[in-house]
Amino acid sequence: MEKSFPAEIEAGVRRRHLWRIDPLYGELYLMVLSEEKPSLKEFSKYGVENTFLSKSYDHLLTSIKVGQVLRFRVTANPTYADPQPGKERGKVYPHVTIEQQRHWLIKKSANAGFEIMTRTNDMIPDADDQYLFDIVHRDHPVLNRKGNRVVHLSRVTFEGILKVTDSDVFRQMLIQGLGREKAFGMGLMTVLSEV
Repeated sequence: MEKSFPAEIEAGVRRRHLWRIDPLYGELYLMVLSEEKPSLKEFSKYGVENTFLSKSYDHLLTSIKVGQVLRFRVTANPTYADPQPGKERGKVYPHVTIEQQRHWLIKKSANAGFEIMTRTNDMIPDADDQYLFDIVHRDHPVLNRKGNRVVHLSRVTFEGILKVTDSDVFRQMLIQGLGREKAFGMGLMTVLSEV
C-alpha cells in the first residue's frame, strides 16, 4: 500500500497512511486515508483497474461538531503497556478478552474527543453493558518483524454509536488514527451521520 505513493518515496518522506480492508456484500474493499491521492499503478497487478473512487475528506472534517451523534466503525489493536522501572513505556501486550477489548475502546474514547453512547435503562432494563457498540470481528494476525521476530497482534473491529465531545481532538483522531499498528491496517475510524 505504501508503494502507491511514489512521490513521497522519491522525496524520502514517509507519512503514515491510514487504511483498512472492509468486507461488504461478499466483496473486500480497501479504504485509504491520505493527504495525496494514491497512484493506482501499484494496484493494477491485482486486476482491479477502474474500480477506485476518490473523495475529499474536508467536508466531513469541517462538519464535525460537539454533540454530534455518529455511527462508527474502527479496526484497532487494543493493547496495554506493563510499566517498567526507569523506562518511559513498558513492554506492550495485547488485550485478548472481549471485556478487555471493549474497556480499551471506552477508555481510549475519553482522549480521542468522543464518548460511546449508552442505552437508557428503559431500552434494555436488564442489560449489564449499556454501551452502544459491538465487536464485529476479532482475529490474531502474525507479523514477521526484523530479525526473524514473530509478533502476534490482536485485531478487533468495533461498530457502534458515538457522540463527539471535543471536535478538534476528534478531527485529529480521524486524521491520525486510533491506537497502534496503523501500518498494518488498524486505526482508521470511519463515521456516518446517525441522525
